Amino acid sequence: MDDISTSTLFIILGILILISGYFSGSETGIMSINRIRLRHLEKENHPAAKRVSKLLNRPDRLIGLILIGNNLVNIAAAQVATIIGLRLYGDMGIAIATFALTLVVLIFAEVTPKTLAALYPEKVAFPSSVILKFLLKVLYPLVVVVNAMTNGMLRLFGVSTQEIEEHSLSKEELKTVVSESGALLPAKHKSMLTSILDLEQVTVEDIMIPRNEINAIDINDDWKVISKQLTNAQHTRVLLYRDQIDDAVGFIHARDALRLLTKEQFNKNSLLRAVREIYYIPEGTSLNTQLHKFQNVKERIGLVVDEYGDIQGLVTLEDILEEVVGDFTTTQTRAPSEEVNVQADGSVLVEGGANIRDLNKEMGWKLPIDGPKTLSGLIVEYLEDIPDANLGLKIAGYPIEVLEVKENMIKLVRVIPPKKRKKN
Repeated sequence: MDDISTSTLFIILGILILISGYFSGSETGIMSINRIRLRHLEKENHPAAKRVSKLLNRPDRLIGLILIGNNLVNIAAAQVATIIGLRLYGDMGIAIATFALTLVVLIFAEVTPKTLAALYPEKVAFPSSVILKFLLKVLYPLVVVVNAMTNGMLRLFGVSTQEIEEHSLSKEELKTVVSESGALLPAKHKSMLTSILDLEQVTVEDIMIPRNEINAIDINDDWKVISKQLTNAQHTRVLLYRDQIDDAVGFIHARDALRLLTKEQFNKNSLLRAVREIYYIPEGTSLNTQLHKFQNVKERIGLVVDEYGDIQGLVTLEDILEEVVGDFTTTQTRAPSEEVNVQADGSVLVEGGANIRDLNKEMGWKLPIDGPKTLSGLIVEYLEDIPDANLGLKIAGYPIEVLEVKENMIKLVRVIPPKKRKKN
């Protein structure tokens, strides 16, 4: 290089640094690209996405190619910088060139291109894949030799490059993707998607109508009472039982009851003949499983029973769907807002039978949901006893005051939500 002028060497050095920056940025851009979006673009026959995906099928070869190119360029740049240093500063030029080149490479060939590629991976990866694909063909023999040596060393540690890890998302990771999607998804759609993902964790006990709140008709009552109850029924299906709800007879559809009412001989016998068989649901069944079961057996309503066969509550198809899309029909359950009364001092009066999950959703609270389903049950479990009125306690950081207890049941409590801290 003695015949090459110093100015020309500076130009060569600059070109080598740019090439080094290209390799550094390409590596970061391709490796940090969104694999889910890449697959989506690949399915839409995006040519650049297909190129990048093909390169990523063998990451060992891709990394080997990039590092071969990057190291060759950096070594060449070091040689050129050393010559320039010797020409300008003599023997001291070696130290000056080493320090100066390190700083220049760090800024212009490493940090800057890698930061840019991390911020805009697609804009960097897609165009650079054209050059990398060409270089892979040109340098393929060298890449294969280097990969054979490195893969052999990796096998000594029990690592196989053929077993490429699938970039699948767990349920929690997918929920994070949905919540972090920003304006790409409306808030309602985000809520629906996360609710679908949570169906496996929620059981029928979480949404069922408790047995003491089921609107049912005792078939042993006076016929006039039964007729009046049928006429005033607010639901399409009404449960019939004998004396106690555990001795359930079946469901009568409002359409069948209306048809019988138009006939002259409408009595208990004709009513019992129109009763439909009860579909039972084991307690602990997840909503996801129960939704599929309702679909398979063509049912829309069922009674939840425990291991002894005792009826615990009632679940409908609409109850499960409302867990996903929100309230859209009139069901037997009361809206949480009917059980909640916010006071002027910030405290909240809540009925003891209020569902904890519904309270958490409506009020933004974080009461524990891994135990009892109602607020009353949560308090009783915490105290391990049925409390008297005017008793105060604290659960999960929420001060709670028991206001009314009747018939061994907590009827009304006052909850004091924690104050939200103001942002400075």
